[in-house]
Amino acid sequence: MLLYALTVFVSAFLLFQVQPVIAKMVLPWFGGSAMVWTTCMLFFQMILLAGYAYSHAIVRKPVAFQTRLHLACLAFSLVWLPVNPRDWLKPGGEANPLFGILLTLLFSVGLPYFMLSTTGPLMQAWYASSHPGRLPYRLFALSNFGSLLALLAYPVLVEPNIPLRMQGWVWSALFVLFLILCSATALRTRRTLIDRADSADLTDTAGPAPTARQKLAWMSLAACASILLLAVTNHLTQNIAAIPFLWIIPLALYLFSFMLCFDSDRWYNHWVFVVLAAIALSVMAYQFWLEEGPKTYARLTIVLYSLALFICCMFCHGEVARRKPHPKYLTGFYLMVSVGGALGGLFVSVLAPLLFPYYFELSVGLALTGICAFLVTYRESWLTDILWAGVSIFLIATVYRDVAASRKDNIFMTRNFYGALRLRNSGLDFDGTKLRTLINGTINHGSQFVDGKRSKIPTTYYGERSGVGISILNKRHAGMRVGVIGLGAGTLTIYGQPGETFKVYEINSRVREISQTWFSYTRQSKANVEIVMGDARLSLEREQPNGFDVLAVDAFSSDAIPVHLLTREAVQLYLKHLQPDGIIAIHISNKYLNLYPVVQKIVDSLDLRMVLVESREVPGSEQFGADWILVSPDKTLFDRPEYRAAASNPAPEPNAPLFTDDYSNLYQILR
Repeated sequence: MLLYALTVFVSAFLLFQVQPVIAKMVLPWFGGSAMVWTTCMLFFQMILLAGYAYSHAIVRKPVAFQTRLHLACLAFSLVWLPVNPRDWLKPGGEANPLFGILLTLLFSVGLPYFMLSTTGPLMQAWYASSHPGRLPYRLFALSNFGSLLALLAYPVLVEPNIPLRMQGWVWSALFVLFLILCSATALRTRRTLIDRADSADLTDTAGPAPTARQKLAWMSLAACASILLLAVTNHLTQNIAAIPFLWIIPLALYLFSFMLCFDSDRWYNHWVFVVLAAIALSVMAYQFWLEEGPKTYARLTIVLYSLALFICCMFCHGEVARRKPHPKYLTGFYLMVSVGGALGGLFVSVLAPLLFPYYFELSVGLALTGICAFLVTYRESWLTDILWAGVSIFLIATVYRDVAASRKDNIFMTRNFYGALRLRNSGLDFDGTKLRTLINGTINHGSQFVDGKRSKIPTTYYGERSGVGISILNKRHAGMRVGVIGLGAGTLTIYGQPGETFKVYEINSRVREISQTWFSYTRQSKANVEIVMGDARLSLEREQPNGFDVLAVDAFSSDAIPVHLLTREAVQLYLKHLQPDGIIAIHISNKYLNLYPVVQKIVDSLDLRMVLVESREVPGSEQFGADWILVSPDKTLFDRPEYRAAASNPAPEPNAPLFTDDYSNLYQILR
């Protein structure tokens, strides 16, 4: 038992340790979007399904064939080491991010991850065959404990103490240890089982095979848990930040529920969780009925959704565990559970962006879970029938509410890998106050007055009194060059004058289409406006020095921020493209994260000079209050009156973290 347990534990630990490691490595390559993690999860679920299918098929073969094939695959997986993504896999400008991420993961960690995913069900099947009469399901609980430990260890021990590239090497070394353990277990099983006849007593007492209805219940409950996991993760990462901490919390709770439900019957009380799940689903759904959305701080938002997700996963996985079959059928059981998980991943990662013009998968996932709960508990009690019928009706109404609310006042909606975009009109035509606004998720990404006389006014965060406005106006000269990371509505290009160049870096092709179709900033600009598609950092790495007088880094306004654009190495790259007396204007307006100490630490480490410009709202002009940090290698630039008058520097924070490509921890700067 010890050898089987150790092999299962190590494989599960590595299986889930590699997920945040490899996802964080590829995150900068694909724009730092929240959907990068969701796509990674889809890959992991599909490979897990393939591993379970392999285990289900191989256990039907003679044990000699099983062990020979498995040992050969284990040996071949060494070719993939180390698992650090190769540079030739970096995407081009407008490459398909979904396909690119899947391809990168396949060539980086494909076969090692596949071999790890086969271990749980295969070891349990081998243990059940070689130890007749002993139930192997506690090995599944041990597997989930190893997975949970790996996830919790990453933000606490691994991420703060081991550089990112080194994490891949350490993981690869531990994978070699797993190969040794797994090979020893295979050889021991082969010695114990000469042929399949040795396990005849197991098959004779197995009872009837699971019915199609039972298999559908396994799959449906697993799919609902998977949908909620990914939808809640999306909700948190899109509105706070796409960071490992917010990936790991929901996934850890998901695995913790698996561990408890399969460890022992005492952890899951059917009637208690029937009621708690109904309450949890209703609480999450209630958020969609609030006019302004939930007024919560980041930490409270995380706690609320995490607790509700855990309760729902306990219900789904508890009901799956209540229906687990005889060990003879365990590989088929795990295969159906894995199919459900993969279907949930496909729904959130692939189907939802294709079918829905906005983020409806959370409300739809809540409704699907409610309907599934009604069906699996149907006729257990008239009370539960009434409870779940009422909850299901409320959840279906919530979907309608979510769709109706998203369409209210919106004249156009579209969605792709990088986000859900909406256009909204407000104000009136006759008095020149009609305003068109681009909204990405829940955040304003640019507005413009429709009236021709006022359409050239830079609005929102980019007014003339803002940090970026002051920088452009005071650096103006013949042939001025301005770089902009993040196009939005194209507001900053309206500052352009004849002979000047505004070079804008934008990763989302839909944003470019909208800015050029529904807004006129780029068309009305008198400067030469160039739009470079693709991740800004990758584009800047490929380009020769641009000699920018001002480089506006505008990717950090309240929603999920791409951390790779705010590291020491990123700022060093910006300096390469900057004039010696140029300005990097970094937009740090953010309701969830305090980004000032992060920039301050980077500036101090590079011996640069910075000032903070906190502009106030200008009534009637649609110019918001905004926080911009201006950074320059010129130590005397900000002593000039025009900058000194606008500057307001807070006290330094000596304990601020230094963000690098190898280390960043946004949890430390949550408000």
